[in-house]
Amino acid sequence: MDSYQQIFDRAADYHGGAAALKALLPKPVSAKKLKAIPDDRWLAHMTKCVFRAGFSWKVIENKWPNFEIAFDGFDPHKNAMKSDDDLSQLLKDKGIVRNWEKIKSVRSNAIFVTELAKEHGSAAAFFADWPADDMVGLWEVLKKRGSRLGGTSGSYFLRGMERDTFIFSPDVVKALIGQGIIDKPPTSKTAQRAVQHAFNTWRAESGRSLSEISRTLSCSVGP
Repeated sequence: MDSYQQIFDRAADYHGGAAALKALLPKPVSAKKLKAIPDDRWLAHMTKCVFRAGFSWKVIENKWPNFEIAFDGFDPHKNAMKSDDDLSQLLKDKGIVRNWEKIKSVRSNAIFVTELAKEHGSAAAFFADWPADDMVGLWEVLKKRGSRLGGTSGSYFLRGMERDTFIFSPDVVKALIGQGIIDKPPTSKTAQRAVQHAFNTWRAESGRSLSEISRTLSCSVGP
C-alpha cells in the first residue's frame, strides 16, 4: 500500500500540482457546527438521498421546495406520527416524486431521527460524536436503523451534511483496487473493514480528514 504522500503526489501530477489539488479537497465541518444542525435538516437530507437514488438528481432539486411543503418542513415528530392514509395522500401530489416506498421511508427515518434525539439529545449529536475511525460502523447503523440508507446512500448522506466520511465512488474503488486493499467493490463487512483500516492508516500518517483522503484517491487514478 502506498503512503498518502505518494498517492497525493500522483494525484497532484494529474490535476495541475499540489496547490490545485488541495483546492479540490473537501473540508468537513467541526463537530460543534454539526451539533448545531437541527434534526429536521438531518431528516431532510436523508429524504433527499433516498429520492435521488436511481433517479435524476436535477429533478429532485427542482422539486425540493414542494417536498419541504409536503413533509411539513421535515419536522421529525410530525412525520413520525403520520398514518398510511396521511402518506397515501401524497401519491396525489404532483409536486413531488410519487414513489410509495420512498414516501413511506420518510416516516421510518423520522422515527429513527426521533429515537436518536431521545438517546443522544439530538440526532446531530449522535452523528457528530461518532468516531472517525469506524465510519463503516456508522454506515451499518444507517442501514439497520434507517430506511433505504444502505449501499452508498448512507455515505452520500453523511458527506452531504459535511460529516467527515469516505465514499465508494467508482474512482475511489478503482484506486483502492490499485492499492491492493480490495479486489472488487467492497460490499462485504470484511472488505469495508479493510478499507477503513487503510483510511485510518493514511489519516494517522497525513493528518488529513477521511473526506480529503477519499478525494485524493479519486484524483489519483487520472485527470
